[in-house]
Amino acid sequence: MAVLRAIGAILGGLIVVVTSASVLRTLVVPGGRAGLVLRGVDRATDALFRLIATRARSAESRHHLFQAQAPLILGAMLLVWLFGYLLGYALLLWPQTGDLASAFREAGSSLLTLGFASTREGGATVIDFLAGATGLIVVALQIAYLPTLYSSFSRRETEVTLIGVRAGHPPWGPELLARNQMGSTLDDLPEFYRQWERWAADVAESHASYPILLRFRSPDPRSSWLIALLAVMDSAALLHASAPTRTPLQARLSLRMGIDCLRQLATTIGFPFDEDPRPDDPIRLSREEFDDGIARLSEVGFEMDRDADDAWRHFRGWRVNYESVAYGLALAIDAVPARWSGPRRGSAPPPAQGRFVNRTPDNPEGTMGPFARPTTPQDQDGDGPR
Repeated sequence: MAVLRAIGAILGGLIVVVTSASVLRTLVVPGGRAGLVLRGVDRATDALFRLIATRARSAESRHHLFQAQAPLILGAMLLVWLFGYLLGYALLLWPQTGDLASAFREAGSSLLTLGFASTREGGATVIDFLAGATGLIVVALQIAYLPTLYSSFSRRETEVTLIGVRAGHPPWGPELLARNQMGSTLDDLPEFYRQWERWAADVAESHASYPILLRFRSPDPRSSWLIALLAVMDSAALLHASAPTRTPLQARLSLRMGIDCLRQLATTIGFPFDEDPRPDDPIRLSREEFDDGIARLSEVGFEMDRDADDAWRHFRGWRVNYESVAYGLALAIDAVPARWSGPRRGSAPPPAQGRFVNRTPDNPEGTMGPFARPTTPQDQDGDGPR
């Protein structure tokens, strides 16, 4: 029995070390990959939410359900860490107490700083002190972790909310270019892409350091940070492919930063991707879907330097660099269904993009124009004057 207790104490020490490494990796050390504990908790909660989501009656109720996923993961991580410490310190105390049940009771009393159980021996007292300090430190780190998360979330969602006016709900790359054409705001695109270049860099840094942010969803059921980024990247790629003479340098820089952002997040969560695809490799976006985007641009008189066939060839060469990662992430986090964003599990198909008219007292029936309300209730996406 003494040998078994000694082995248990060694195992308990290893459990304490491994649990501490997980806490430091998740809450303190920036960058790197998501640890095994976080991945395990994430997969378990994701399976639970997907099972519950099969009963959701609408995309909106499904979105609101998944909003609780990130807070649940945070709570589950804390419980897993505390249980790991409880098990580790109990095994360390086992040789001192002589009884495993008493060891668990004493470890829990010390870890939660209750202090109702202790063994009056030098070794046990040291372990009790360590357990008490550990419980306080882990809870304090978790509390200090939250303001950092919500600060990063707030910065992310500001631009995501703003893009709804430019690209619709949910955002779509061709719609972004179409609305800028309708509003005669193409001259604003360099500054727009410059802002999104910085946004992508911020998301790459913050979400790679704190992968739980990938699970934080936008307040609006029609919005998603990933779909917004994909729409910006698609608009830049489409602009390069169809009108290269009018494409600002900032569009290329924004697209490059977006690719780096998606790849860094894929590396963080362990999602495989081809780091150097060929420009003529196939993509999952169909030619028919691409032609829908070209048709949208043609509706608003967008001038293109290349015909549709040539534009498609160049667009594929851009999109092959980020499509697989974007589709994989969208599937993993169950992002809002949107055009050009790939399939989802058990969710509705992408909604049709709204068409807008500008209603005025002089023209109550309206004409096509920027930021006006949809022609029919079915096309409504929430933009424009009422």
